[in-house]
Amino acid sequence: MDNDVPTGGELPALTGELVRLRPMEAADVESLWRWNQDPEVVRWLDHEPPQSLASAERRFAERPRNSFESTLLMIERRSDRRLIGVTALRDGNPIDGRAELDIYLGEKDCWSQGYGSDALRAMCRWGFDRLRLHSIALWVVVENAAAVRAYEKVGFQRDGRHRECFRGAGRWHDMYLMSLLEGELR
Repeated sequence: MDNDVPTGGELPALTGELVRLRPMEAADVESLWRWNQDPEVVRWLDHEPPQSLASAERRFAERPRNSFESTLLMIERRSDRRLIGVTALRDGNPIDGRAELDIYLGEKDCWSQGYGSDALRAMCRWGFDRLRLHSIALWVVVENAAAVRAYEKVGFQRDGRHRECFRGAGRWHDMYLMSLLEGELR
C-alpha cells in the first residue's frame, strides 16, 4: 500500500491493487449527486429524499473535516483515476477501538470487478493500522448477495441478523451485522 504525503492536515491517499482512496473534493459532489439519483445504485442504501445539486454542494461546503470519528474517502480506479465510489468509517470510538464502515460503488460498469473488495481492504487496513481500530462493523441487507460475498471475501463474518429493519422497494428486509477484527483481514 502506497501512502502519499498528506498536505494541509488532510489524510494520506490510500492505495490498493485496483483502487486509490482519497479525501473528497468539491468536484466530486456532482458524481455523488448523480449516483444518488440512480435507483439501482441506492437500492440497498439508506438515502434521503431527492435534493438539488446546489443543495448537495452546500452540504459539502458545510461538511466537517475527516477525523477519527468520521472519515469519508472517495474511491478512484488506479488505472485512470476515474471516480467510481465512496467509502467511510464512521462512529469511530478510540476507547472501544471500533468503527462502522459504509461503502458503495456508484459507477455500475465497475460492479463485480474487484474494485469494491479492493477498496474494502484498503479502508480496513488503514483503519487498523492508522486509527488503531480493533473491530470494524457494517450492516448489509440480506438480499444484497454481491455485497455479502465481497465482505466475506475480505474476512468479514456474520455476527447476527436484525429482522425487518430496512425498508426498500416497498417492503421490509432483514440485515446482517458483520464485523472484521484486527488480524482477520484477507
